[in-house]
Amino acid sequence: MKTIFVFLSALFLATAASAQRYNVLFIAVDDLNTDLGCYGSKVVKSPNIDRLAARGVKFDRAYCQFPLCSPSRSSLLTGLRPDSVKIYELQTHFRKIVPEVTTLPQLYKQHGYESIRIGKIFHYGVPGQIGTNGLDDSTSWHRVINPKGRDKAEENLIKNYTPDRGLGSALAFHIADGTDEEQTDGLIATEAIKVLEQKKNEQFFLAVGFFRPHTPYVAPRKYFEQYPLESIPLAPEPGNDLDDVPEAALFTKPPNWGLPASQLREAKRAYYAAVSFMDAQVGRLLDAVDRLGLSDNTIIVLWSDHGYNLGEHGQWMKQSLFEKSARVPLIIAAPGGRKGVASPRTVELLDIYPTLAQLNKLPASVQGASLAPLLKDPMAKWSKPAISQVRRKDLMGYSIRTERWRYTEWDEGRAGIELYDHQKDDGEYTNLAKDPKYKTQVAELAALLHQQTK
Repeated sequence: MKTIFVFLSALFLATAASAQRYNVLFIAVDDLNTDLGCYGSKVVKSPNIDRLAARGVKFDRAYCQFPLCSPSRSSLLTGLRPDSVKIYELQTHFRKIVPEVTTLPQLYKQHGYESIRIGKIFHYGVPGQIGTNGLDDSTSWHRVINPKGRDKAEENLIKNYTPDRGLGSALAFHIADGTDEEQTDGLIATEAIKVLEQKKNEQFFLAVGFFRPHTPYVAPRKYFEQYPLESIPLAPEPGNDLDDVPEAALFTKPPNWGLPASQLREAKRAYYAAVSFMDAQVGRLLDAVDRLGLSDNTIIVLWSDHGYNLGEHGQWMKQSLFEKSARVPLIIAAPGGRKGVASPRTVELLDIYPTLAQLNKLPASVQGASLAPLLKDPMAKWSKPAISQVRRKDLMGYSIRTERWRYTEWDEGRAGIELYDHQKDDGEYTNLAKDPKYKTQVAELAALLHQQTK
C-alpha cells in the first residue's frame, strides 16, 4: 500500500510539474518601430528593451497584419486575420463583426488567470481617449485601470508642425517638465508594479499598454537632452526614389508633408525621446519582476502594433506597406526558452496568440502559428511568410514578406505592384516588379500571396 502511495504521489508531482502554468506580462507599445539598440540602431537609446532582448528571443523579421492601431490590435487579440475580423478603421468594435470570438486575455480569464489591463491594449484614440476605456473589450478583463497624466493636461503646450492634422496623426511634440511618474506612461508603469506586487503569488495575465511613442511625442526634458538635434540623421532621399512606386503605396502626400528639414529633424528627435522615455518605463517593470522573484514563472512579451515611418520614401507614421511601417519589434522571454538570441524567421503578430496558448497548454483555434519551436531553436525550419495589408479608400493593398523578398499588390495589381529584394536593397529603393529578369519571382510570390489571402 505504501509503495502504491509513493508511486501515486510521484505521478501527481510529475503531472503537476508538466502542467506548470506561467504568468504573462504582456507589454504593448504604441507606434514603435525597430529603431532600437537591440535591432541595430546606433542612435536610439533603449537599454531596457535591449535588456529584455538579452533574456529572451528577439524576432528580427516580425510583421503586423495591418499598419493601423485598431485593425492590428483587433487581429492580434482575436487571433484572426484582418479579412476575418473585418476591422479596417478606427471606429468599429470587433464584436460587432465577430461577437462570439474569444480574445487572448479572455482565454486566460476563462482558465483561472486574473486578467488585468492597464493602459492601451485594444484601440484608444491618442491623445483624445487617454484616461478612458476607449474602444476596449470589457469581456476580456477582470479589472481595468486607465491612468491619465500630465501629458493629457498640458495638450495646449504641444507644438504641431502639421496644424491641419489632428494631434493623433500630426507631427507634434512637447518637451515636458516634471518627472516620468507624472506622465501617463509613468503612471501606467506605477500601476502595473502595484499589480505585480499584489498578484505575485497568484496566476495573472497582466496587459500593460504604453501610449508613447505615439504622436504627439511627449516626454520629460531629460530624454530630449539625450538627442542633440545635430545627431539626428534624416532618412536618405534618393532623387528618383518614388519614380517606380505606385501612387497607392503613398500615405504621406506630398512627401514629408512639404516640411523643411529642420522641422523633420525636430520631429524625429521628439519621437526618439518618446521611445527612450517609454523604454525607461519598461525598465521599471523588469526591475519589479526581478525584485518580486517572478522571472522564473512569468512569460514576458513585448510587441508594437505596427512599425513607423520616419521620412523613408518621404513617408511618416504608419498606413503604408513599406518595411519600416509593416515591421515590428517582437521579443518573447519565456522560462526555459533561449536567452539573448535572435530569430531570422518571418513571423507575424498573429502568431502571438497561439504561442501564449501553447506555452500554457490552453486550447485555441486561431489563424496564426505558435512560435514555441522558435523559442527553443530560433533557427528552426520555418516556411510561413508574413502578410500585411492596408486599405486606401475603395481599394486594398496586400504585401507578402519572406526572408528575402517583399511583394505587394494594390487592388489585386490593377493599381500597381512592387517587388523588393532585401538581400540587396533593404531600404526598398528599387522596385523590381517590372524588370523582366524578375518575372518568375513575381509570379511565384503572387501565387503565394493569393494562396495566403484567398
